[in-house]
Amino acid sequence: MARVTVEDCIDKVENRFDLVLLASHRARMISSGSQITLDRDNDKNPVVALREIAEETISPGDLKEDLIHTLQKYVEVDEPEPDNVPLIGSSGSVDADDTEVIGERMTEEELLKGLEGLAPPEERPEPVEPDEEE
Repeated sequence: MARVTVEDCIDKVENRFDLVLLASHRARMISSGSQITLDRDNDKNPVVALREIAEETISPGDLKEDLIHTLQKYVEVDEPEPDNVPLIGSSGSVDADDTEVIGERMTEEELLKGLEGLAPPEERPEPVEPDEEE
């Protein structure tokens, strides 16, 4: 029989469900080779885990954090965001050295000449020369 009862541990952990989760997690840790903080006294791993919680040789808060960490699939890393991030879509953006960037403007004629050069040769329209006599 175990020499530790749930009543010995319930004042260290909020509720019985959490106690079962923490004790089972600690028992698995002991099975995988973690050092125990008490004498084993021929007890099995779940009993040793309960005794550690009851005698507070291991912190329930640390056990809970370790349990959460082992259950997480993706760990979020909080990295500070850079302070000077230029806004996307702003008309006049500002560089890191606080100089204003001005975009070049293109006339409609320049745009049409550029687009004519992109058309395939067989579909390229014949340039129409204006009549000088008119």
